Amino acid sequence: MRLGVLTGGGDCPGLNAALRAVVRKANVSHGDEVVGFRDGWRGVIEDDTLPLDVERCRGILPRGGTILGTSRTNPFKRDDGVDRVRATVARHHLDAVVAIGGEGTLSASRRLSDLGIPVVGIPKTIDNDVNGTDVTIGFNTAVQVASEAIDRLHTTAESHDRVIVCEVMGRHVGWIAFQAGLAAGAAVLLLPEEPFDMEAVSAHLQRRHAKGRYASIVVVAEGAKPKEGTLALPPPEIDEYDHERLGGIGSVVAGEIERRTGLEARVTILGHVLRGGSPSAFDRYLATRFGIEAVEAAHDGDFGAMVALHASDIVRVPLASAVGELKCVPRDLLDRVSRIFLD
Repeated sequence: MRLGVLTGGGDCPGLNAALRAVVRKANVSHGDEVVGFRDGWRGVIEDDTLPLDVERCRGILPRGGTILGTSRTNPFKRDDGVDRVRATVARHHLDAVVAIGGEGTLSASRRLSDLGIPVVGIPKTIDNDVNGTDVTIGFNTAVQVASEAIDRLHTTAESHDRVIVCEVMGRHVGWIAFQAGLAAGAAVLLLPEEPFDMEAVSAHLQRRHAKGRYASIVVVAEGAKPKEGTLALPPPEIDEYDHERLGGIGSVVAGEIERRTGLEARVTILGHVLRGGSPSAFDRYLATRFGIEAVEAAHDGDFGAMVALHASDIVRVPLASAVGELKCVPRDLLDRVSRIFLD
């Protein structure tokens, strides 16, 4: 077989591990040839390629980022984009394209598959918002980096009797804020799943500090929003997949805390720090298993499928079910956890 492979959307730790697994499984187990496309679907549209083999992929397992580069290019937002994708696949005599991406990249993959282009998906995103899989590539590393950062913020907050607001990534879902905040002992978690009441947050912090506590960490996902009519936020920019470009809610929250409580508040925005650097051992392991299964799916002709983690098993699910809706932090889980924040 001849396989194409690309990495699309935002970068994250573990992409190179997935590429390495695809190439090694294809080359060593099946004798396949692999063509890499630079910068996601842009590389397919423009026929910008990089031949991949075992030698070229040596040493990339622990490296962050992606040797292919990435972009948020959407074939369906470009004039004749789909036709050009089809032409590139035919020109290279590709039997399948392995698309490694998040909700946007996989949504485009699903639509291309519906049009007869042979695509297999691998889910990656630090947001962990892709349905059909327990975990996506990059999420574990992001949570680890965020929790370690929050641990450090605790010590400086304690030294200065401050509230520190830590903004993390999470456009529509709050998995990073939720798991890292719990792991690092944050006092308040603000997630996109539930609009927050700034007055209630402020009152909670005042109660904590009135009891003699001298540090509070507020973890806020970038997509968290106040209850309607309580705070005015500027409209965000929109990308090619109709995603909002977010950031800055942490500064708004910190300013409101100071104004409403008189407590000194500072803000730390982790942002792209969560995407960079070497992947965790778990993300390397997950990416490797995903890459292997994606090649097997291609050989089985199981196009329009996405590989996924269910408990400890790697399975295949339809791309249609994976991108139909975002995987949010469940309401019942939020309710159970919120009870420990009542002090």
